[in-house]
Amino acid sequence: MEVIDKIRFMRELNQWSQEEMAEKMNMSVSGYAKIERGETNLSVHKLKQIAMIFDVDVFELVNNKEKGNIYINGENSEYKNFNNTNYCNDQELNSEIEKLNLIISHKNELLAQKEAELNQLKEIISLLKQQLQK
Repeated sequence: MEVIDKIRFMRELNQWSQEEMAEKMNMSVSGYAKIERGETNLSVHKLKQIAMIFDVDVFELVNNKEKGNIYINGENSEYKNFNNTNYCNDQELNSEIEKLNLIISHKNELLAQKEAELNQLKEIISLLKQQLQK
């Protein structure tokens, strides 16, 4: 995804108009529109400013991986105030999925262990009740 496409994509995710974005950048609407159309070269200063507005690293804006995916961690379904946007390739995404599967597997093991402990405690309580009744 090209830089200008990422900028437009993130602006739209935030449901901001070009006018709102231009205001955030202290520039004219036509000047900002030229950025999104690729009609102007982005200075490092402008890239930093855009990255700050979207709360991402400049590297995320300029990194041009030809093959990749976008995933977004957000607090609401409209992604109005998203927390983090990551651009990654298939290998990185598969690695992240593998890590998450390991975490889930470990969680399941802990739950099974706790279930076994609960069953043992229930048996102990049952035995204690039987002894008290004698």
